[in-house]
Amino acid sequence: AESVSQLDDQVTVTEGDPLTVKCTYPTSGVRFLFWYVQYPNQGLQFLLKYFPGDNLVKGSFGFVAEFNTSQMSFHLKKPSALGSDSAVYFCAGRDTVVGCWES
Repeated sequence: AESVSQLDDQVTVTEGDPLTVKCTYPTSGVRFLFWYVQYPNQGLQFLLKYFPGDNLVKGSFGFVAEFNTSQMSFHLKKPSALGSDSAVYFCAGRDTVVGCWES
């Protein structure tokens, strides 16, 4: 099973500033990573997925994530945060979401 770590319990940014939500993984053998978001009073929504070979991944709602093998990270980023980005964000490894490839 692949495990991931989200380093920050809470991230606070000013609207219009860049937003980064950090995710790291403990092994260089990780193959598939995902980001999900849960907006207030809504269910989980798929944002993006990483498959080997595509290090910069574009997702929904203007988010991107970069797979960095040297830092073993897959941080979620948005160049300009909106008030509507206030939500809970989840990073997941493949084994926690097997077979769930689409939103």
